[in-house]
Amino acid sequence: MLHNPKAQKTARLTILLYVAVLATLLATTFYPAPVEGVSIPLVLAVKLLPLLAFAVPVFRGHNRGYIWMAFVIIFYFTQAVVTAWLSEGDIGPVILTVLTFLLFTVAMVHLKVNRPVAG
Repeated sequence: MLHNPKAQKTARLTILLYVAVLATLLATTFYPAPVEGVSIPLVLAVKLLPLLAFAVPVFRGHNRGYIWMAFVIIFYFTQAVVTAWLSEGDIGPVILTVLTFLLFTVAMVHLKVNRPVAG
């Protein structure tokens, strides 16, 4: 539930970043080339399923779902930073690092501005 106009803006931005993170995870599975000898559906399931579990809370703007998504996105951020470091700045992991950082930050801002009004 969205409690004010600022929350509507942060919710839209969170949705945009959420979709961008999912798209980047999908793209980095196939770019520059899929890992040989590994099941692509398995790789996609491991990459996407933990985040896809938060699709409904993100699209509906539920605060509790945002909180749990923020915990999970920290793991994606950590993995992206390590991969970016080990690949010496390959574009895919760097983009994923920036997107996960922004998703976490905007989700936290959303939680701050979407507080229920005490009545």
